[in-house]
Amino acid sequence: MELTLLQLIIMGLAVFRLTHLIVYDKITEFLRSPFFDEVEEKDERGKLEVYLVPKQTLIRGWIGELLSCYWCTGIWAAGGLYALFIFLPAVANPLLVILAAAGFASIIETVIQRWIS
Repeated sequence: MELTLLQLIIMGLAVFRLTHLIVYDKITEFLRSPFFDEVEEKDERGKLEVYLVPKQTLIRGWIGELLSCYWCTGIWAAGGLYALFIFLPAVANPLLVILAAAGFASIIETVIQRWIS
């Protein structure tokens, strides 16, 4: 199945938003937490900083490495959304539009915040 330019743009924005949701957003922290250990270190000013380090176990470590890489997670998100688009278009189309709209809105918000400050 071929993608039109509009479908590709929607898919790209949806993948951007889904990837950001999985890798960075607080709302999905509970999904990431089983795959990371927290490491605390003091910086040169004595302030405590917390780092997330992928677990050392085989499967959890691999998933932790995946989740700590925005580009890696993006490829899997793109593959999953595209498979959904091909095999279950009735489910994929509304999901893609919602994620794309949210992705577009986040880009606009970032631009406005940088313009204001």
